[in-house]
Amino acid sequence: MKHLFEIRNLQTVFHMRDSLIRAVDDVSLYVDPGEIIGVVGESGSGKSVTMMSVLGLIPVPPGEVVKGQAFFEGEDILRYGPKSRELRQVRGGGISMIFQEPMTSLNPVMTVGEQIEESIMLHLGLKKAEARRRAVELLGMVGIPDGESRVDYYPNQFSGGMRQRVMIAIAMSCNPRLLIADEATTALDVTTQEQILELLRDIVRNTNTSLIIITHNLSVIARYADRIYVMYAGSVAEEGSSREIFADPCHPYTMGLLRAVPRLDSDKTKRLVSIPGIPLNPAQKTGACPFAPRCFHAGSQCREPVMPPWQEYSQTHRVACYFRREDLQSAAEPQKKKICIKSGKNELLLEVHQICKYFPVTKGIARRKTGEVKALDQVSFFIRQGETLGLVGESGCGKTTLAKTLLRLYDLTSGEILFRGHDISRLKEKNLKNLRREVQFIFQDPFGSLDPRQTAGSMVGEAIRVHHLASSRTEYDKKVDDLFCAVGLDPLLKDRAPHEFSGGQRQRLCIAGALASDPSFIICDEPISALDVSIQSQIINLLIDLQAERGLTYLFIAHDLSVVRHVSDRILVMYLGRCVEISPAEELYERPLHPYTRALLGAIPIPDPDLEEKRVHTGIIGEVPSLLNRPSGCVFHPRCQYATEKCRLNVPELTDYGNGHQAACFLL
Repeated sequence: MKHLFEIRNLQTVFHMRDSLIRAVDDVSLYVDPGEIIGVVGESGSGKSVTMMSVLGLIPVPPGEVVKGQAFFEGEDILRYGPKSRELRQVRGGGISMIFQEPMTSLNPVMTVGEQIEESIMLHLGLKKAEARRRAVELLGMVGIPDGESRVDYYPNQFSGGMRQRVMIAIAMSCNPRLLIADEATTALDVTTQEQILELLRDIVRNTNTSLIIITHNLSVIARYADRIYVMYAGSVAEEGSSREIFADPCHPYTMGLLRAVPRLDSDKTKRLVSIPGIPLNPAQKTGACPFAPRCFHAGSQCREPVMPPWQEYSQTHRVACYFRREDLQSAAEPQKKKICIKSGKNELLLEVHQICKYFPVTKGIARRKTGEVKALDQVSFFIRQGETLGLVGESGCGKTTLAKTLLRLYDLTSGEILFRGHDISRLKEKNLKNLRREVQFIFQDPFGSLDPRQTAGSMVGEAIRVHHLASSRTEYDKKVDDLFCAVGLDPLLKDRAPHEFSGGQRQRLCIAGALASDPSFIICDEPISALDVSIQSQIINLLIDLQAERGLTYLFIAHDLSVVRHVSDRILVMYLGRCVEISPAEELYERPLHPYTRALLGAIPIPDPDLEEKRVHTGIIGEVPSLLNRPSGCVFHPRCQYATEKCRLNVPELTDYGNGHQAACFLL
């Protein structure tokens, strides 16, 4: 049987000034009609470059496809030149690609309708009027309501999830037989991610289109993929059906990826087992097994300059490794140190009482005030010394606004914040220095929060200088070296610039900088959202270790509830500036009360295909509304399937349901 799409022995290199980088090294894969396959691996493993190579999208030079074939409907499309008319007909007509960041893929000066119509007219030869009708139809198909008017919107007038739907509409505009989704949901909230992936699965079912999902999120693959290819350092390490890969992984790399994933159904007291080190630089490949430097099981044969042989376990399951599955399973597993469970009632460190933060809405050159946006509305909670409070909710729910208000980067509209019993909500700027020493911030984007003109050591030691925490240069240097060691970095790296570090190392630098002032409270604002799953586990373990060693208190902000569950003692759920539920972590997962919390939990995939089949998914309707159009009554009622007239007219207050579990819902 002929496959719809098949890559055979593909090799792509990049000719750099002082090295030859083998970005794709002898990769083979296939996809059949109506099938969904997943291509997984860490950043730099060659997933995206593989697909861009066969579509002629890599820059030439320095890139070059030096070997291989790529058959689409029986034709080897690698025979066509990257700028040939034949390949352009395949690219967009037969094969379409959905890219990771829609805002960089959409033209900001063209309406979304014009961008959809452009592809239709180019590949299908339709007239302008017909193309417009097709564009409106496509917007409706991907779940964008009122297509007749919104077809004339510009990309900036859509939310992130809606922009991704526009990208899918463009990809589907010419009825392709194959869709390639390249990290298409990585930057989205879990609820929006679920909506987009469900949409893609519906397209596959209804149109017999095939789908390739490129991602580093194994949980997503467990829910949606039929077969999986695991890539590392430009090569396929393991391939098999979804059930085979998750139930019986046979490559140490696949095993490491699965152990590193925090799960909703796992024992949170067990430490995540991270993969040591960082992904191999393709320029340093020697011909030996590329995973050997990071492998717990590597032997002398793994370091010989010969790639490991393929071992077949079934017609669909094979692995490139010297070890048999039985050898790996009987070998000693990495030490799984348990997480220390906190006990006892500690003193209150932070108390927040009914805080509000309203931003004025202005209009015209004179900046005339026309209203206000309620970014935070009557939010109350507390955090004890030494505990972690998880803060979850979709983008636009007020999580980061709350964090910046606690740090007094924003002034309160009303309410009070008590830190160690002292009201800090009205402190003047000149009196905030001591607070800023005790309360530190770890930002979401490590590269954006590091000064590219400073060395790593200078940035880490900045708080030591500002707060005069060292009496001599010798003491200063020792403190900086100790901070590097505390976060797992070599002090010899302190003279490097930020761009010379990997993503995980940059996040460690940010953590070291936050520790420099010896704080008691650290606000972690999405500190792992931009990292691969293996690096995520390293950072999570590091934060847990630092908390145990230094008695730190965390406010941990994220939208991934599986990660939040692993690190948190209690969890606060926010929606549109209000607290809708707060509870001890385990109780929240065992007995979620608010419909919004239940929907968030249902949107988190579990890396187990069998469990995913049995789960009941309570999807949320639509997306988070703009704060400018804040609903009356319960803020969640427009998206709640259980909403009543009472929900539309009245605002529910937080009610205690025992054991510190509170929720704001009329239906309880």
